[in-house]
Amino acid sequence: MKRILKYLLFIGLAALFVWTMWFLYEKSASKPDVFNAEKAKKANVVKKTVANGSIVPRKEILIKPVVSGIIRELYVEAGEQVKKGDPLAKIQIVPDMLSLSSAEQRVSGANINVGNAQMTFDRNKPLADKGVISASEMQGYDIALRNAKQELNAAEEALKVVRDGISNNSAGNTVVRSTIDGMVLDVPVKEGNSVIERNNFNEGTTIASIADMGDLIFQGKVDESEVGKVKLGMPVVLTVGAIENARWDAELEYIAPKGVEENGAIQFEIRAAVKLKEGERLRSGYSANADIVLDRRDSVLTVPESIVEFNKQGDSAFVHVKNGEEWKKTWIKTGLSDGINLEVVEGVDATTELKGAKKEEEKDEVSYSSGD
Repeated sequence: MKRILKYLLFIGLAALFVWTMWFLYEKSASKPDVFNAEKAKKANVVKKTVANGSIVPRKEILIKPVVSGIIRELYVEAGEQVKKGDPLAKIQIVPDMLSLSSAEQRVSGANINVGNAQMTFDRNKPLADKGVISASEMQGYDIALRNAKQELNAAEEALKVVRDGISNNSAGNTVVRSTIDGMVLDVPVKEGNSVIERNNFNEGTTIASIADMGDLIFQGKVDESEVGKVKLGMPVVLTVGAIENARWDAELEYIAPKGVEENGAIQFEIRAAVKLKEGERLRSGYSANADIVLDRRDSVLTVPESIVEFNKQGDSAFVHVKNGEEWKKTWIKTGLSDGINLEVVEGVDATTELKGAKKEEEKDEVSYSSGD
């Protein structure tokens, strides 16, 4: 009995060893690769380059005063529409003390001259009436009186201009007015601020910035590797990061003839005219991306570029076509590519099954639970 049990034990161990070796062989044996099947389909292929930039008005004007002083009144706020000639602010003149003193002294001197000429005229007028002096001599006294009065008027006008910035015959330059029609984008000053006039040595203080918000442009930059592909008049599609699910059409109208180095790369400025639809509004300064359409094909036969293989020279391409249980290499003629889809001109049609990506092996999920 013990001998029979011994034989059964050896037989069991041998069977277990054989089963283990067979199991390990099955696990180590490589399984044939299985691939997904793809088919060519109709799609639009758009080749484009992307430029980063912002939306800005084509013409933004900075309004500056022609006199120095203090802002006494502001008539506008940012966001208001103004017309050419509308008042924006009123400036109170702060006169220069030397100029003011000189003007006052000129008025005093003119008053003395008028008094002297008047006395001379009054003293000689009775003599002229009696015929003691000639009419020509009396005419000289009359002209001297008129000249003295004219000089007094001029001196008083000059004093008023120095002191108040206005005269009797002119409203002066104390009221700052808009030079264009448009929207007030910014008013960087407040009532009570001091402002400096624009002159040959100073650009002056900005009272307001005004722009026509109906005429906007995209202003951005493209890399030197892409600038040779873009041409004037190319269509541009704009997307604004702050506005979701919205696009604006534009047309490329300017490419800078000279590049500027930025972060080790040469960048070229571009501008595109934004085509706003009726009732659409955009704010100045929005950051935007411009998709410049270099070329496009509409409703053409395409395949994923990832399943297309190219020869070493890169002048021909092929795909693998289903041939029974195998895959057959087939040469194709390609067209435009957008980096994802590739246009197929010849070689396959919409019914051809193509070798796609390799299927991933399904793995059994094992869950472990631990007792408390």
